This record gives sequence, C-alpha cells and structure tokens, in this order.
Amino acid sequence: MHHSRLCAVLIDCNVPDVDEAAGFWAEALGRPIDPDHPGTRGNYRMLETPPDEPIVQIQRVTHESRVHIDIETDDIPAEVLRLEKLGATVVSRLERWVVMQAPTGQRFCVVRVQRPGFPKNANRWD
Repeated sequence: MHHSRLCAVLIDCNVPDVDEAAGFWAEALGRPIDPDHPGTRGNYRMLETPPDEPIVQIQRVTHESRVHIDIETDDIPAEVLRLEKLGATVVSRLERWVVMQAPTGQRFCVVRVQRPGFPKNANRWD
C-alpha cells in the first residue's frame, strides 16, 4: 500500500533570466516569490503556496518552455509501477525523482513527499 497526490505545477521557462520569468508568473498568479523557501535556489524560484494548494515553482530549463506536474508519493517505486501499468513510461531515473511520460505525451515527475500534511488529500493505492 502507498499514497500519492498532486504536489506541484512547474512552469519550465527557456529564458536567460529566471528572476524575470518568476516575476511575471508571481504577478500573473497573485502569488509572491518566496525567496526564503529552500526550493528557491539556482535555476528554481518558488512562489508562496497557500495551505492545501499545489506548489507553483518556476524553473529555468534548456528544453522548450512548457508546464509539467509533480506527483508526490511515500513510495516512488510503487507509484512508478502503478503509473507504468496505466501506460506511462520512464524517461529517466534521477537521484530523488523519476521523470515519466504519459501515454498522451506529457512529461511529469514522481517525487518524494514535498508538502506538509501528507497523506491528507492523497489517494491510497493497495
């Protein structure tokens, strides 16, 4: 048995200045940049997240600009297997997360638990 839930929406920006990109999305979404969040570092900027809402993170990337989601889980191998049975494929296994591709073409990540209160609002899979 394991749990999983939608964790985050990541806005991948192929731009030279991640701060400029984060400034746009902060204004557009009405969520200020959270400079003290541990996830705000390097090519990443975190926006303030109200309780019980998904994280919004801006990241500077070298591939085309797009949006992707993260699914957080208390058992990454079990969640990856569950998603593979639904038709997703593994693109790459990294140290702390797995990049997958849905049968509909979108990429997404399976990550360890990121938000407090887990497994509140999470699905339970047997």
